[in-house]
Amino acid sequence: MSHRGDLTVNRNKPLLLYLLAAACLAAFLVYKLVPSGESAGLEMRARDASRLMARASAAIRECRLAKGIPIDPVSDPNRTGLIGLKTSPITTSLGSLEAKRTATNPAWAGLVVRLLDQAGARPGDAVAIGASSSFPGLIIAVLAACRASGLTPLVISSLGSSQWGANVPEFNWWDMEDCLNASGVLAVRPIAYSLGGDEDKAADMSLEGRALILGQAARHGASLLEEPDLARTVAARMKLYEQAASGRPIMAFINIGGSWVNLGVDSRVLEVKPGLSMKGGPSEITEFPPPDRTGMIHAWARRGVPVIHFLFVKGLCAAHGLPWDPQPLPAVR
Repeated sequence: MSHRGDLTVNRNKPLLLYLLAAACLAAFLVYKLVPSGESAGLEMRARDASRLMARASAAIRECRLAKGIPIDPVSDPNRTGLIGLKTSPITTSLGSLEAKRTATNPAWAGLVVRLLDQAGARPGDAVAIGASSSFPGLIIAVLAACRASGLTPLVISSLGSSQWGANVPEFNWWDMEDCLNASGVLAVRPIAYSLGGDEDKAADMSLEGRALILGQAARHGASLLEEPDLARTVAARMKLYEQAASGRPIMAFINIGGSWVNLGVDSRVLEVKPGLSMKGGPSEITEFPPPDRTGMIHAWARRGVPVIHFLFVKGLCAAHGLPWDPQPLPAVR
C-alpha cells in the first residue's frame, strides 16, 4: 500500500509544481501591478492636483475674456489664457513661446506632487517658492500640487515677466491671482512681491512698465521688496520665509523661472539639474558660490533643504515623459 501511495504522489508532483508556480506568478503580478496603499494615495493626489490646475486655468481664461482681453489663437492655440505677448512694457527678457505653452499642461501639477513627495514633504509642512511671472502655468501647477498634498505654499512672486509669460499689462500675474481668489478655485496669498527682472529691480523693464507695477502695488496696499545687493536680497527673503513658516519645517524650495535672486550670478548654478536636485547630502554638492554670488537655490541647498528647479522645460519634459508643446493639451484623467 505504501508503495502505491508513493506512486500517486509522484504522479501528481508535476501538477503540484505547476500550481505552485502559478501561485507565485500571480503573487508577483499583484505585487508589481496593483499599487500599494501609499503609491495609490500618491497617484490620487497627483490626479487631484492636475484636475485642480485645469479648473484654475479655466477660471483665469474666463476672467481674461470677461475683462475683454482677447486670446490670440496663434500664440495660444489651446486657448488657455496663460500666454502673454511677445513684447510689452512689463517684459523683462527673451522667452520661449513653446516652453510657456508646454507649461500650461495640467499634468505638471501631478509631477510637482510626485517631486514634493520624493523631497520628503508631508501634510502640514511648508514649501518655500520663488515664482517668476514668466511661467504662470508652472506657478498654478505648484499651487495646485501644494493644495492637493496638504502643504502650505510660502510664495514670493516677481511681477516682471519674460516674453509670452504673464506680461499683458492689463492682465499680468497680479490680475491672475485676483481671478483665482475671486473664483474660489485656489487661494493665492504670496508673502511678498518684487519687481523682478535684472537685479530684482526691473532694470531691464521700461519706465512705463515699472510705473504700472508700482501703481498696481499701491492699489493692492503692498510694498515691493528691494535690497541694494544680492547677498542682502537673499538674506531678506530667507528671513521672510522663516517668519511665514511660523515654526513649521520648510521641506523644499521650488524655483520657477530664471529669477536673478533665485539663481544668483555664479556659473555653478548651471550644474543644478532641472527637477528635484540637491537633496542635502554632503556628497551631492561639494562647493557653494561665495555669498555675494549665491542665489536662493544654493542658500537653501546649503541648509540641506531639497531644491526643485523649474527652468529648463524641454529637459524636464524629456526626464519625466511630458509632451513638448502639445496641441491640443492632453485630457485630464
